[in-house]
Amino acid sequence: MSLKIGPYQWSNRLALAPMAGVTDRPFRQLCRQLGAGYTVSEMVSSIPALRDTRKTILRLDHSGEPGPVVVQIAGAEAAMMADAARFNVSRGADIIDINMGCPAKKVCNRQAGSALLGDESLVAKILDAVTAAVDVPVTLKIRTGLTADTINAVRIARLAERSGIMALSVHGRTREQAYGGEAEYETIRAVADAVQIPVIANGDIDGPEKARDVLEFTAAQGLMIGRAAQGNPWIFREIAHYLEYGVQLARPPVEERIAVLVEHVENLHRFYGPRQGVRIARKHIGWYIKVLPGDHSAWRRQLMSEEDASRQLRLIIQHRHESVELAA
Repeated sequence: MSLKIGPYQWSNRLALAPMAGVTDRPFRQLCRQLGAGYTVSEMVSSIPALRDTRKTILRLDHSGEPGPVVVQIAGAEAAMMADAARFNVSRGADIIDINMGCPAKKVCNRQAGSALLGDESLVAKILDAVTAAVDVPVTLKIRTGLTADTINAVRIARLAERSGIMALSVHGRTREQAYGGEAEYETIRAVADAVQIPVIANGDIDGPEKARDVLEFTAAQGLMIGRAAQGNPWIFREIAHYLEYGVQLARPPVEERIAVLVEHVENLHRFYGPRQGVRIARKHIGWYIKVLPGDHSAWRRQLMSEEDASRQLRLIIQHRHESVELAA
């Protein structure tokens, strides 16, 4: 079973959640290769003055990426968000996603992201403006509300459906929770019951059995996976296989994990350039090592302090060869 948004059919029910500073083009491409049916860009600001910055240019680089190209926009002014949608469609976006889920202070302090959930009239204005501005499908990502006492995801979902939003992703946390505590799925189930558009469940989906349980409990049409994919992009093929066949795939061996890490780091170096690529690669390296079996602390310390791109890559390749020899 898969999910359709406008004319675009997912290859399965699994999406990579947009995460600022994480889901760049190299990571999106890798997750698609390893089983994600759908990916969304890092969020880009709707402020026109920021369009020519290096950060935004890189975030909007989808060259060589399989479609559909999904660009997530963030902002708090309806006219500016509509203009941002038009701009990104003119640059090749196939789908526009509206961010009303980010809990980061620097976003919410501008009354954007999940802060918008506290002003339902403004939410409606933004949704109406963006859907009217472009001819491509528009989707929306939200949280359950601002706080546990002000959960309003169902009302937001109904506003979204009336505005012409074609799919809705719901993170089962409030803005106040940020990424703490545990995601709750009762609200996602209530949203799925309240609207006819596809609902995508997000939050704490960290393995095949959890994925099955969340789908069954929420009646959502799709799943969105974020932090659990960091250092573990194989999670998509593992969940997809389990949902289809009911059988767990064997975890990839250390050799395969390090081989994918090599490819990922090479792509990061090429995408960002060697100087920035080394720094960006460090967080991904840390995530990969965290989920590797065994003690790799000494290797991690070396990689976290390395400043040179070629030496960073050489240290990973050397460790890969050592791991193969140990396993032989």
